[in-house]
Amino acid sequence: MKDRKLLNIELGRISAEEYRAAEPSGVEVILDNIRSAHNVGSVFRSADAFRIDKIWLCGITPLPPTAEIHKTALGAEESVRWEHRNETAALVKALQADGYVVVSVEQTEHSVPLGQFRRDFGKKYALVFGNEVDGVSQETVDASDFAIEIPQHGTKHSLNVSVCAGVVLWEATKDKL
Repeated sequence: MKDRKLLNIELGRISAEEYRAAEPSGVEVILDNIRSAHNVGSVFRSADAFRIDKIWLCGITPLPPTAEIHKTALGAEESVRWEHRNETAALVKALQADGYVVVSVEQTEHSVPLGQFRRDFGKKYALVFGNEVDGVSQETVDASDFAIEIPQHGTKHSLNVSVCAGVVLWEATKDKL
């Protein structure tokens, strides 16, 4: 099979201004004390790809502008709105008060396998991704409406947080894109 790769000019990319003016997706991301600026940049890039409305950078999570974030975000930190908060659990409560369903992406006793998660497109969601070592804090899990997890079948029981975010964001937005 012969299949020609598309040129960048054929991909129909929108500008950062058009991105910010686009219809909201109804999904925001919360990064709960992520340590690596490269992971943050990668989440920005995935968030841009799936037209996520906003990223909340909480606690020790690195903030733009940094060379490390830019290296993996490739400029997505300019298109995706973001804001910093010190306390993740307090942000969760504030978003819930504003009508968001807050979902921790974490392995818990009652977590829903990602394939069984069904988004209600009439609601707004905030998806929480946790620290590379400790995951989503227990306080934040407790404050969340529920948890989802990506079932895994190998010897490892976790994915890199930026890989996890890409998988979950695809699943959360695929029927709306």
